[in-house]
Amino acid sequence: MNFLYIKALHIIFVITWFAGLFYMVRLFIYHVEADKKEATAKEILQTQYKLMSKRLWYIITWPSAILASIFAFWMLWLQPEYLSMGWMQVKLSFVLGLYFYHVSCQRIYNQLQKNNIKYSSFKLRIWNEVATILLFAIVFLVVLKSSISWIWGVVGIVLFGILLMLSIRLYKTIREKRDWEDEI
Repeated sequence: MNFLYIKALHIIFVITWFAGLFYMVRLFIYHVEADKKEATAKEILQTQYKLMSKRLWYIITWPSAILASIFAFWMLWLQPEYLSMGWMQVKLSFVLGLYFYHVSCQRIYNQLQKNNIKYSSFKLRIWNEVATILLFAIVFLVVLKSSISWIWGVVGIVLFGILLMLSIRLYKTIREKRDWEDEI
């Protein structure tokens, strides 16, 4: 099979993997926030979020992660010289971080399926941004193909992360103010 077809399939499944991760953590947030609703609404919402997250996790996210990995290994098997390139080694370390993130989301998924809520919606919003930071790091490394530029990339990612955290705090403040005004 042509290398470019394998590469295209790898990119497609990376995109669907990230889409699944982004939406999954949003479902976690909704599930946690439903816990504050009155009993009937809470039961209906949490049951629906469990079903939605189960389908997303096992029909889209996990298969996409596996297929992205299969096509990545296939490309590396066809072009093993990539493994000697510094940018690829740094990229693979970020991909390893992505796998840890994925497994951590699996843990949260398992807890929420049992209605075991250990995290606030605020903490989950912050957690959701970890995937964004990993995505930025991986894409910039692949596009720039420079293991030296990754240092500036990391600085940029840290600054981007700080900007995201400030945005989340601002959103939380605005939301709390709006909720407080609605109660009056």
